[in-house]
Amino acid sequence: MRAILLSGGLAMVLTLLGTVLAIRVLVAKGYGQLIRDDGPTTHHTKRGTPTMGGTVIIISVVLAYFLANLLTTRTPTASGLLLLFLLVGLGLVGFLDDYIKIAKQRSLGLRSRAKMTGQVVVAVVFAVLALRFPDDRGQTPASRFLSFTRDWERWELPAVLVVLLILLMIAGSSNAVNLTDGLDGLATGASTMVFAAYTVMNIWQNNQSCELTPGNTCYEVRDPLDLAIISAALTGACFGFLWWNASPAKIFMGDTGSLALGGVLAGLAVMTRTELLLVVLGGLFVMQTLSVVLQVGYFKATKGKRLFRMAPLHHHFELRGWDEITVVIRFWIITGLCVAAGLGIFYAEWVAGA
Repeated sequence: MRAILLSGGLAMVLTLLGTVLAIRVLVAKGYGQLIRDDGPTTHHTKRGTPTMGGTVIIISVVLAYFLANLLTTRTPTASGLLLLFLLVGLGLVGFLDDYIKIAKQRSLGLRSRAKMTGQVVVAVVFAVLALRFPDDRGQTPASRFLSFTRDWERWELPAVLVVLLILLMIAGSSNAVNLTDGLDGLATGASTMVFAAYTVMNIWQNNQSCELTPGNTCYEVRDPLDLAIISAALTGACFGFLWWNASPAKIFMGDTGSLALGGVLAGLAVMTRTELLLVVLGGLFVMQTLSVVLQVGYFKATKGKRLFRMAPLHHHFELRGWDEITVVIRFWIITGLCVAAGLGIFYAEWVAGA
Protein backbone atom coordinates (compact mmCIF):
# COMPACT_ATOMS: atom_id res chain seq x y z
CA MET A 1 0.00 0.00 0.00
CA ARG A 2 2.93 2.33 0.69
CA ALA A 3 4.12 1.95 -2.89
CA ILE A 4 0.66 2.89 -4.22
CA LEU A 5 0.47 6.04 -2.09
CA LEU A 6 4.06 6.98 -2.93
CA SER A 7 3.49 6.48 -6.64
CA GLY A 8 0.33 8.60 -6.72
CA GLY A 9 1.80 11.37 -4.57
CA LEU A 10 5.11 11.53 -6.41
CA ALA A 11 3.42 11.61 -9.82
CA MET A 12 1.15 14.46 -8.72
CA VAL A 13 4.03 16.55 -7.35
CA LEU A 14 6.26 15.85 -10.36
CA THR A 15 3.48 16.87 -12.74
CA LEU A 16 2.55 20.01 -10.78
CA LEU A 17 6.15 21.21 -10.80
CA GLY A 18 7.20 19.78 -14.15
CA THR A 19 4.33 21.40 -16.02
CA VAL A 20 5.46 24.86 -14.90
CA LEU A 21 8.87 24.21 -16.44
CA ALA A 22 7.27 22.73 -19.58
CA ILE A 23 5.08 25.81 -20.07
CA ARG A 24 8.12 28.10 -19.89
CA VAL A 25 10.16 26.00 -22.32
CA LEU A 26 7.32 25.53 -24.82
CA VAL A 27 6.39 29.22 -24.76
CA ALA A 28 10.04 30.19 -25.32
CA LYS A 29 10.22 27.88 -28.34
CA GLY A 30 6.85 29.00 -29.67
CA TYR A 31 5.35 25.50 -29.58
CA GLY A 32 1.71 26.57 -29.51
CA GLN A 33 -1.54 24.82 -30.37
CA LEU A 34 -3.13 25.28 -33.79
CA ILE A 35 -6.92 25.77 -33.75
CA ARG A 36 -9.37 24.50 -36.38
CA ASP A 37 -11.10 27.31 -38.26
CA ASP A 38 -14.35 25.32 -38.54
CA GLY A 39 -14.72 24.91 -34.77
CA PRO A 40 -16.42 27.20 -32.24
CA THR A 41 -15.12 30.76 -32.62
CA THR A 42 -14.51 31.00 -28.86
CA HIS A 43 -11.60 28.58 -29.32
CA HIS A 44 -9.64 31.02 -31.46
CA THR A 45 -8.38 32.74 -28.29
CA LYS A 46 -6.56 29.47 -27.44
CA ARG A 47 -4.33 29.71 -30.50
CA GLY A 48 -0.70 29.61 -29.39
CA THR A 49 -1.34 27.92 -26.02
CA PRO A 50 1.56 25.49 -25.36
CA THR A 51 0.87 21.88 -26.27
CA MET A 52 2.66 18.50 -25.86
CA GLY A 53 2.05 18.70 -22.09
CA GLY A 54 1.38 14.96 -22.14
CA THR A 55 5.16 14.55 -22.13
CA VAL A 56 5.20 15.73 -18.51
CA ILE A 57 2.48 13.22 -17.56
CA ILE A 58 4.37 10.32 -19.14
CA ILE A 59 7.72 11.22 -17.59
CA SER A 60 6.10 11.74 -14.18
CA VAL A 61 4.36 8.36 -14.27
CA VAL A 62 7.53 6.50 -15.27
CA LEU A 63 9.64 8.24 -12.61
CA ALA A 64 6.98 7.80 -9.90
CA TYR A 65 6.65 4.08 -10.66
CA PHE A 66 10.37 3.34 -10.43
CA LEU A 67 10.91 5.63 -7.42
CA ALA A 68 8.00 4.02 -5.54
CA ASN A 69 9.40 0.56 -6.23
CA LEU A 70 12.90 1.66 -5.25
CA LEU A 71 11.80 3.26 -1.98
CA THR A 72 9.74 0.20 -1.00
CA THR A 73 12.36 -2.31 -2.27
CA ARG A 74 9.97 -3.85 -4.76
CA THR A 75 10.98 -5.37 -8.08
CA PRO A 76 9.21 -4.18 -11.25
CA THR A 77 7.04 -6.86 -12.83
CA ALA A 78 6.41 -7.93 -16.41
CA SER A 79 2.90 -6.44 -16.27
CA GLY A 80 4.15 -3.08 -15.02
CA LEU A 81 6.95 -2.81 -17.56
CA LEU A 82 4.64 -3.76 -20.44
CA LEU A 83 2.10 -1.14 -19.39
CA LEU A 84 4.84 1.49 -19.27
CA PHE A 85 5.99 0.38 -22.73
CA LEU A 86 2.45 0.98 -24.00
CA LEU A 87 2.32 4.40 -22.34
CA VAL A 88 5.68 5.55 -23.72
CA GLY A 89 5.20 3.96 -27.16
CA LEU A 90 1.86 5.61 -27.86
CA GLY A 91 3.14 8.83 -26.29
CA LEU A 92 5.97 8.83 -28.83
CA VAL A 93 3.49 8.44 -31.70
CA GLY A 94 1.47 11.35 -30.31
CA PHE A 95 4.63 13.41 -29.79
CA LEU A 96 5.58 13.04 -33.45
CA ASP A 97 2.05 14.07 -34.42
CA ASP A 98 2.18 17.16 -32.19
CA TYR A 99 5.67 18.13 -33.33
CA ILE A 100 4.74 17.96 -37.02
CA LYS A 101 1.69 20.14 -36.36
CA ILE A 102 3.92 22.77 -34.79
CA ALA A 103 6.97 22.49 -37.07
CA LYS A 104 4.99 22.45 -40.32
CA GLN A 105 2.12 24.63 -39.04
CA ARG A 106 -0.61 22.24 -40.15
CA SER A 107 -3.50 21.19 -37.94
CA LEU A 108 -3.52 17.52 -39.01
CA GLY A 109 0.01 16.52 -37.91
CA LEU A 110 1.01 13.00 -38.93
CA ARG A 111 -0.74 11.56 -41.96
CA SER A 112 -3.54 9.24 -40.86
CA ARG A 113 -1.79 6.18 -42.31
CA ALA A 114 1.48 6.92 -40.52
CA LYS A 115 -0.31 7.64 -37.26
CA MET A 116 -2.32 4.43 -37.43
CA THR A 117 0.80 2.43 -38.36
CA GLY A 118 2.56 3.69 -35.24
CA GLN A 119 -0.40 2.77 -33.05
CA VAL A 120 -0.67 -0.68 -34.63
CA VAL A 121 3.02 -1.46 -34.17
CA VAL A 122 3.01 -0.47 -30.49
CA ALA A 123 -0.29 -2.29 -29.81
CA VAL A 124 0.74 -5.53 -31.55
CA VAL A 125 4.11 -5.67 -29.77
CA PHE A 126 2.32 -5.07 -26.46
CA ALA A 127 -0.31 -7.75 -27.20
CA VAL A 128 2.20 -10.40 -28.27
CA LEU A 129 4.43 -9.83 -25.24
CA ALA A 130 1.45 -9.67 -22.86
CA LEU A 131 0.61 -13.26 -23.77
CA ARG A 132 4.08 -14.34 -22.63
CA PHE A 133 5.98 -14.19 -19.32
CA PRO A 134 3.90 -16.59 -17.17
CA ASP A 135 4.46 -16.38 -13.41
CA ASP A 136 4.77 -19.29 -10.98
CA ARG A 137 1.03 -20.01 -11.32
CA GLY A 138 1.08 -19.82 -15.12
CA GLN A 139 -0.64 -16.43 -15.28
CA THR A 140 0.43 -14.13 -18.11
CA PRO A 141 -0.19 -10.34 -18.12
CA ALA A 142 -3.01 -10.83 -20.67
CA SER A 143 -5.21 -13.90 -20.96
CA ARG A 144 -6.76 -15.72 -23.91
CA PHE A 145 -10.27 -15.41 -22.46
CA LEU A 146 -12.84 -12.70 -23.10
CA SER A 147 -13.64 -10.84 -19.89
CA PHE A 148 -16.12 -8.50 -18.23
CA THR A 149 -15.32 -8.36 -14.50
CA ARG A 150 -13.18 -11.49 -14.76
CA ASP A 151 -12.30 -14.09 -17.40
CA TRP A 152 -15.13 -16.04 -19.03
CA GLU A 153 -13.45 -19.42 -19.17
CA ARG A 154 -15.85 -20.69 -21.84
CA TRP A 155 -14.72 -17.95 -24.19
CA GLU A 156 -11.11 -18.92 -24.87
CA LEU A 157 -9.81 -17.35 -28.07
CA PRO A 158 -6.93 -18.28 -30.37
CA ALA A 159 -3.81 -16.19 -29.79
CA VAL A 160 -4.24 -14.42 -33.14
CA LEU A 161 -7.75 -13.27 -32.22
CA VAL A 162 -6.55 -12.13 -28.79
CA VAL A 163 -3.85 -9.97 -30.40
CA LEU A 164 -6.45 -8.56 -32.81
CA LEU A 165 -8.86 -7.82 -29.95
CA ILE A 166 -6.17 -6.04 -27.93
CA LEU A 167 -5.17 -4.06 -31.03
CA LEU A 168 -8.75 -2.91 -31.60
CA MET A 169 -9.16 -1.99 -27.93
CA ILE A 170 -5.96 0.06 -27.82
CA ALA A 171 -6.63 1.82 -31.12
CA GLY A 172 -10.25 2.52 -30.17
CA SER A 173 -9.50 3.72 -26.64
CA SER A 174 -6.54 5.92 -27.60
CA ASN A 175 -8.51 7.61 -30.36
CA ALA A 176 -11.55 7.99 -28.09
CA VAL A 177 -9.56 9.94 -25.49
CA ASN A 178 -7.97 11.92 -28.34
CA LEU A 179 -11.46 12.92 -29.58
CA THR A 180 -12.49 13.92 -26.05
CA ASP A 181 -9.46 16.17 -25.59
CA GLY A 182 -11.11 19.19 -27.17
CA LEU A 183 -12.04 21.38 -24.18
CA ASP A 184 -9.93 22.67 -21.29
CA GLY A 185 -9.55 19.92 -18.71
CA LEU A 186 -12.21 17.62 -20.18
CA ALA A 187 -10.11 14.59 -21.08
CA THR A 188 -7.72 15.12 -18.17
CA GLY A 189 -10.47 15.22 -15.55
CA ALA A 190 -12.34 12.27 -17.05
CA SER A 191 -9.14 10.21 -17.26
CA THR A 192 -8.34 10.99 -13.61
CA MET A 193 -11.63 9.45 -12.50
CA VAL A 194 -11.28 6.31 -14.62
CA PHE A 195 -7.68 5.71 -13.51
CA ALA A 196 -8.76 6.19 -9.89
CA ALA A 197 -11.40 3.50 -10.44
CA TYR A 198 -8.75 1.12 -11.78
CA THR A 199 -6.58 1.86 -8.74
CA VAL A 200 -9.43 0.76 -6.46
CA MET A 201 -10.14 -2.33 -8.59
CA ASN A 202 -6.48 -3.34 -8.69
CA ILE A 203 -6.18 -3.05 -4.92
CA TRP A 204 -9.32 -5.17 -4.51
CA GLN A 205 -8.02 -7.78 -6.95
CA ASN A 206 -4.74 -7.92 -5.06
CA ASN A 207 -6.51 -8.43 -1.71
CA GLN A 208 -8.78 -11.08 -3.27
CA SER A 209 -6.08 -12.74 -5.35
CA CYS A 210 -6.29 -16.50 -5.78
CA GLU A 211 -2.70 -16.66 -4.60
CA LEU A 212 -3.64 -15.07 -1.25
CA THR A 213 -7.29 -16.06 -0.73
CA PRO A 214 -8.24 -19.07 -2.88
CA GLY A 215 -11.97 -19.52 -3.45
CA ASN A 216 -14.84 -19.14 -5.89
CA THR A 217 -14.57 -15.35 -6.03
CA CYS A 218 -10.80 -14.88 -6.15
CA TYR A 219 -9.15 -13.11 -9.08
CA GLU A 220 -6.64 -14.70 -11.45
CA VAL A 221 -4.72 -11.55 -12.38
CA ARG A 222 -0.99 -11.32 -12.69
CA ASP A 223 0.69 -8.52 -10.67
CA PRO A 224 -2.43 -6.63 -9.51
CA LEU A 225 -0.41 -4.67 -6.93
CA ASP A 226 2.03 -3.43 -9.57
CA LEU A 227 -0.90 -2.44 -11.79
CA ALA A 228 -2.33 -0.49 -8.84
CA ILE A 229 0.97 1.38 -8.49
CA ILE A 230 0.87 2.46 -12.13
CA SER A 231 -2.82 3.35 -12.12
CA ALA A 232 -2.24 5.41 -8.95
CA ALA A 233 0.65 7.19 -10.70
CA LEU A 234 -1.60 7.89 -13.69
CA THR A 235 -4.31 9.23 -11.37
CA GLY A 236 -1.86 11.51 -9.55
CA ALA A 237 -0.20 12.72 -12.77
CA CYS A 238 -3.53 13.60 -14.42
CA PHE A 239 -4.72 15.29 -11.23
CA GLY A 240 -1.57 17.40 -11.05
CA PHE A 241 -1.72 18.28 -14.74
CA LEU A 242 -5.36 19.35 -14.36
CA TRP A 243 -4.20 22.28 -12.19
CA TRP A 244 -2.67 23.83 -15.33
CA ASN A 245 -5.02 22.31 -17.91
CA ALA A 246 -8.31 23.46 -16.32
CA SER A 247 -10.08 26.43 -17.90
CA PRO A 248 -8.48 28.71 -18.90
CA ALA A 249 -5.82 26.17 -19.85
CA LYS A 250 -2.18 27.24 -19.61
CA ILE A 251 -1.12 24.10 -21.51
CA PHE A 252 -2.70 21.25 -23.49
CA MET A 253 -1.71 17.60 -23.25
CA GLY A 254 -1.85 17.21 -27.05
CA ASP A 255 -1.85 13.89 -28.85
CA THR A 256 1.24 13.03 -26.80
CA GLY A 257 -0.96 12.70 -23.74
CA SER A 258 -4.34 11.68 -25.16
CA LEU A 259 -3.07 8.75 -27.25
CA ALA A 260 -0.93 7.49 -24.38
CA LEU A 261 -3.64 7.77 -21.72
CA GLY A 262 -6.29 6.19 -23.93
CA GLY A 263 -4.02 3.29 -24.84
CA VAL A 264 -3.09 2.65 -21.21
CA LEU A 265 -6.79 2.53 -20.27
CA ALA A 266 -7.19 -0.35 -22.73
CA GLY A 267 -4.00 -1.96 -21.40
CA LEU A 268 -5.33 -1.84 -17.84
CA ALA A 269 -8.63 -3.35 -18.97
CA VAL A 270 -6.80 -6.23 -20.67
CA MET A 271 -4.48 -6.92 -17.75
CA THR A 272 -7.17 -6.68 -15.07
CA ARG A 273 -9.53 -8.98 -17.03
CA THR A 274 -12.14 -6.19 -17.32
CA GLU A 275 -12.15 -5.70 -21.07
CA LEU A 276 -15.88 -5.15 -21.58
CA LEU A 277 -16.28 -3.27 -18.29
CA LEU A 278 -14.14 -0.51 -19.83
CA VAL A 279 -17.15 0.38 -21.97
CA VAL A 280 -19.02 1.28 -18.76
CA LEU A 281 -16.14 2.96 -16.91
CA GLY A 282 -15.18 4.96 -19.98
CA GLY A 283 -18.75 5.70 -20.98
CA LEU A 284 -17.95 9.34 -21.79
CA PHE A 285 -15.23 8.32 -24.24
CA VAL A 286 -17.62 5.83 -25.86
CA MET A 287 -20.28 8.53 -26.17
CA GLN A 288 -17.83 10.93 -27.81
CA THR A 289 -16.68 8.32 -30.32
CA LEU A 290 -20.22 7.27 -31.16
CA SER A 291 -21.14 10.90 -31.85
CA VAL A 292 -18.41 11.06 -34.52
CA VAL A 293 -19.41 7.72 -36.04
CA LEU A 294 -23.10 8.71 -36.15
CA GLN A 295 -22.27 12.14 -37.60
CA VAL A 296 -20.21 10.67 -40.42
CA GLY A 297 -22.71 7.90 -41.12
CA TYR A 298 -25.69 10.26 -41.13
CA PHE A 299 -23.84 12.77 -43.32
CA LYS A 300 -23.13 10.10 -45.94
CA ALA A 301 -26.59 8.49 -45.77
CA THR A 302 -28.45 11.81 -46.15
CA LYS A 303 -26.01 13.30 -48.67
CA GLY A 304 -24.85 16.26 -46.65
CA LYS A 305 -27.20 16.63 -43.66
CA ARG A 306 -25.81 16.67 -40.12
CA LEU A 307 -27.13 14.86 -37.05
CA PHE A 308 -25.21 17.16 -34.67
CA ARG A 309 -24.11 20.74 -35.23
CA MET A 310 -20.56 19.49 -34.88
CA ALA A 311 -18.82 16.33 -33.67
CA PRO A 312 -17.42 15.28 -31.22
CA LEU A 313 -20.42 15.87 -29.01
CA HIS A 314 -18.88 18.54 -26.76
CA HIS A 315 -18.66 20.92 -29.73
CA HIS A 316 -22.37 20.34 -30.48
CA PHE A 317 -23.33 21.70 -27.08
CA GLU A 318 -20.92 24.61 -27.41
CA LEU A 319 -22.56 25.61 -30.69
CA ARG A 320 -25.94 25.40 -28.97
CA GLY A 321 -24.81 28.13 -26.60
CA TRP A 322 -23.41 26.27 -23.59
CA ASP A 323 -20.33 27.82 -22.00
CA GLU A 324 -17.22 25.68 -22.30
CA ILE A 325 -16.88 25.26 -18.54
CA THR A 326 -20.52 24.14 -18.33
CA VAL A 327 -19.93 21.43 -20.93
CA VAL A 328 -16.79 20.26 -19.13
CA ILE A 329 -18.38 20.05 -15.69
CA ARG A 330 -21.49 18.26 -16.96
CA PHE A 331 -19.34 15.80 -18.91
CA TRP A 332 -17.28 15.23 -15.75
CA ILE A 333 -20.53 14.43 -13.94
CA ILE A 334 -21.38 11.90 -16.65
CA THR A 335 -17.93 10.34 -16.20
CA GLY A 336 -18.45 10.16 -12.44
CA LEU A 337 -21.75 8.35 -12.95
CA CYS A 338 -20.13 5.92 -15.41
CA VAL A 339 -17.27 5.21 -12.99
CA ALA A 340 -19.72 4.69 -10.11
CA ALA A 341 -21.76 2.30 -12.26
CA GLY A 342 -18.64 0.38 -13.31
CA LEU A 343 -17.35 0.03 -9.76
CA GLY A 344 -20.85 -0.99 -8.63
CA ILE A 345 -21.02 -3.72 -11.26
CA PHE A 346 -17.50 -4.90 -10.37
CA TYR A 347 -18.33 -5.17 -6.65
CA ALA A 348 -21.83 -6.59 -7.21
CA GLU A 349 -20.40 -9.43 -9.29
CA TRP A 350 -18.05 -10.32 -6.44
CA VAL A 351 -20.87 -10.16 -3.86
CA ALA A 352 -23.11 -12.31 -6.05
CA GLY A 353 -20.34 -14.87 -6.42
CA ALA A 354 -19.67 -14.87 -2.69
